[in-house]
Amino acid sequence: MEMEKSLSGEKVIVIDFGGQYNQLVARRVRECNVYCEIYSYKTDIEQIKAMNPKGIILTGGPNSCYEADSPTYSKELFELGIPVLGLCYGAQLMMHVLGGKVEKAPVREYGKTEVMVETASPLFGDVSSKTICWMSHFDYISKVAPGFEIVAHTADCPVAAAENREKNLYAIQFHPEVLHTQEGTKMLHNFVRGICGCAGTWRMDSFVENSIQEIRAKVGKGKVLCALSGGVDSSVAAVMLAKAIGDQLTCVFVDHGLLRKNEGDEVEEVFGPNGPYELNFIRVNAQERFYGKLAGVSEPEKKRKIIGEEFIRVFEEEAKKIGAVDFLVQGTIYPDVVESGLGGESAVIKSHHNVGGLPDCVDFKEIIEPLRNLFKDEVRKAGLELGIPEKLVYRQPFPGPGLGIRIIGEVTAEKVRIVQDADAIYREEIAKAGLDKTIGQYFAALTNMRSVGVMGDERTYDYAVALRAVNTIDFMTAEAAEIPFEVLQTVMSRIINEVRGVNRVFYDLTSKPPGTIEFE
Repeated sequence: MEMEKSLSGEKVIVIDFGGQYNQLVARRVRECNVYCEIYSYKTDIEQIKAMNPKGIILTGGPNSCYEADSPTYSKELFELGIPVLGLCYGAQLMMHVLGGKVEKAPVREYGKTEVMVETASPLFGDVSSKTICWMSHFDYISKVAPGFEIVAHTADCPVAAAENREKNLYAIQFHPEVLHTQEGTKMLHNFVRGICGCAGTWRMDSFVENSIQEIRAKVGKGKVLCALSGGVDSSVAAVMLAKAIGDQLTCVFVDHGLLRKNEGDEVEEVFGPNGPYELNFIRVNAQERFYGKLAGVSEPEKKRKIIGEEFIRVFEEEAKKIGAVDFLVQGTIYPDVVESGLGGESAVIKSHHNVGGLPDCVDFKEIIEPLRNLFKDEVRKAGLELGIPEKLVYRQPFPGPGLGIRIIGEVTAEKVRIVQDADAIYREEIAKAGLDKTIGQYFAALTNMRSVGVMGDERTYDYAVALRAVNTIDFMTAEAAEIPFEVLQTVMSRIINEVRGVNRVFYDLTSKPPGTIEFE
């Protein structure tokens, strides 16, 4: 369901050349209250014309634009009369295609760099004449294309930005979309709202309202089934449907015994019979069934598959009891679509369970994905608009396989108890220290390591818990968060004293890459 069509019709498109920040570019545009979508550079020019965008942004990418097999785009794109902004590789490609020159840089620039900008440029209105930007390039623009003027430079980069104001073509060598570029949001705002003339009417309240009306019209008197995981995405999708169609919706919540402490009860509190929504809610307590299937399995990918498949089997069994339904609801969000290779050009990172992983045996006619066009932060805003409690909307990200991939090695009921208790203590102390809003993601995991310890003059041989806390903008890269030592000491002391079976606590300092955020 394409919800954005009922909004103002204003759209900026991002053409993806394989850069790691493509989703970030689209998110930054949406922060200017302008709707934005990502398309591959292979998208046909006629398709782009048919979308009638107010502006086009070309992303960065890992290639050199002057090499024969590099991603490119036809010259016609720059002749449509639509404003175009090229970022990094996109800037170099614009110059290359329009008759400028791009070469390997004598000095490679990487990191925070001082850029001198011409504030008279429409792109840099209200930006400081010297501003810190994020550079990341091997190549450089050695000669601008005819009709272009240089409007920014650095000590090592003669063309940090160029413009052809008459044709509304702008090229920026740095990355305005990342937070390291201090005034990047301002620059993108200048392009989208100023140069493209967008009014900025893409807002969450109107999105929610329009979505509810569209769902109501689409479903009519039909029956709808929703698999509710208790995660932010499926919860927001479920509430949106509940507001639209009430008891025509049935939510099936499969508690696989791998949730965080008390989480199953919290989900039931919101969606169950005593909650604020009058919907049909079925909780399936399948803990023992999942533990049985996972017994003796220690290989991470195998664990993921077992949990995913078993979830679908349980869901199918419940669906059969309900009988034929007209629609199935999924909490698919925009990054799932892009990362599964259905949106932009970046490599398929992983296949998401929400995209293409549907149960075959459930008898339904169509899928409703009301959040398909939203990023995670927008889903949260929609959740708040819908009146979902803040603790559920802002809960920590949680993987589909749950604690199954935060327990190294075999999963048992005993290990689940250990990690649930340790994680609850960790989250409680982080909140108490006022760090819960400043750290991106934090959780406790259970290592498979057992070691000797001493407790109350007795020898112990127990497990080690690892604490993880990272800061990240886009979950593609992440750095370990700096937690005050006294907070870590308190967490360590409480876990060892209060959680039976643990005698050591580690803090994981690994960044991503080379590590991943989760343990398995």
